[in-house]
Amino acid sequence: LRVTTSGLTPAAMTVKPLETRKKVVKRPNKVKRHQSDTFKRVKESWRKPRGIDSRVRRRFKGNIQMPTIGSGTDKKTRHRMPNGFYRYVVTDMKDLELLMMQNRKYAAEIAHNVSTRKRKELVERALQLNIKVTNAEAKLRAEENE
Repeated sequence: LRVTTSGLTPAAMTVKPLETRKKVVKRPNKVKRHQSDTFKRVKESWRKPRGIDSRVRRRFKGNIQMPTIGSGTDKKTRHRMPNGFYRYVVTDMKDLELLMMQNRKYAAEIAHNVSTRKRKELVERALQLNIKVTNAEAKLRAEENE
């Protein structure tokens, strides 16, 4: 266990999510764009086929399936992480203070372009406010005592 300057350990102050409903994913695999496996110029991100003779648009047997409205995720659990929290990207103290009353619903994620010094301050303040930080260990080098 690593003890921070405030004397509190991250493990001792674990925040549990308010709601622990299981996330239901109706279609686990991502829908690929038609002919994206054939041509390099056709990217994998889904686009609806609009050709007059398109087999996929006409839903012929044996072709890839188009996504339907029913293949979406449940609204209540959409964008929720497996630990039960929603992600909120934090860049400064003001952003962190916003999560003070929502610490059981949202977890802070420190943005990639935040410096190590500011990152330490944000992690310290998050411990005081009892806010979960998903990437608290990122960019922090172990300090060696000699």
